[in-house]
Amino acid sequence: MKTATKKKSAPAAFPLDRAGLLKAYRTMRTIREFEERLHAEFAKGDIPGFVHLYAGEEAAGTGIMMHLQDKDRIASTHRGHGHCIAKGVDPKAMMAEIYGKASGSCRGKGGSMHIADLSKGMMGANGILGAGAPLACGAALAAKFRGDGAVGISFIGDGASNQGTFLESLNLAAVWNLPAIFVVENNGYAESTSRDYAVAVDSYVDRAAGFGLPGVTVDGLDFFTVYEAAGEIIKRAREGGGPALLECKMVRMYGHFEGDQQAYRGKGEVEDIRANKDCLKMFSERVIEAGIIARGELEAIDRECLAVIDEALAYAKAAPLPKPADLLNDVYVSY
Repeated sequence: MKTATKKKSAPAAFPLDRAGLLKAYRTMRTIREFEERLHAEFAKGDIPGFVHLYAGEEAAGTGIMMHLQDKDRIASTHRGHGHCIAKGVDPKAMMAEIYGKASGSCRGKGGSMHIADLSKGMMGANGILGAGAPLACGAALAAKFRGDGAVGISFIGDGASNQGTFLESLNLAAVWNLPAIFVVENNGYAESTSRDYAVAVDSYVDRAAGFGLPGVTVDGLDFFTVYEAAGEIIKRAREGGGPALLECKMVRMYGHFEGDQQAYRGKGEVEDIRANKDCLKMFSERVIEAGIIARGELEAIDRECLAVIDEALAYAKAAPLPKPADLLNDVYVSY
């Protein structure tokens, strides 16, 4: 695999059939509606803890996760809702978890930043920057010993790329030739610090090369480019080719966290993102222009996804809170 920057796919080139395209759009739209609803609900003051939204980054998570199975493990970030949904975690259980309810995916003990579902290969979102990289190495090592062709994938942001745990994991994965993939979701800001100010290299591909890993940079707003690049890297890892790095250049529509005033962003930047850099709009325009999917079909999916989120929110609000006696349950695993 060459170390390079991958160009956008040709307008008429679609790596998925019609059913696959509809599935991809449904996943991205479900993520968007989930995040938009949380943005509105968090402002009401009913959600405990911090919330970091994935809105605007849906194409990357979806394009990667469509190549994965339940046996493949991912380690997410504090901005993990999109990864959860794309990996197949139930939105109702996720919403209940964010509201701290007993029927949540982690029984209300994880909240927004620590949602996990091991049955889906989702090892968890993580509030510690860069902490998912060693976990993905562990999952990849286990897969290598099992010989089942599974992979371990770590998602990190541009800020977490400077953490020692991430750099150590690149080295470990290379030394042990692990089926591990490191995805850098570069949205340009480490909380409020520009990537250009805080990262010494121009490309994360250069950083991967320093550890002997191949890497590729893609437009994270282009679902098709992400899907194709991720497919090549994941196939290579499954076949014993070893670790690799995938950098997705993308944007977030909201602040680092809910309540972030975003004073560090330029005038009109968020408005420009909404108008010109919306990955869902870009996807829709491509498939409609190609005559593969009608606008009405996508609008029908929009309504269906909205209903799913309505149901998830109603479920979460009506669900019971954990009892004090539940505090120490699920803390330790008995082998």
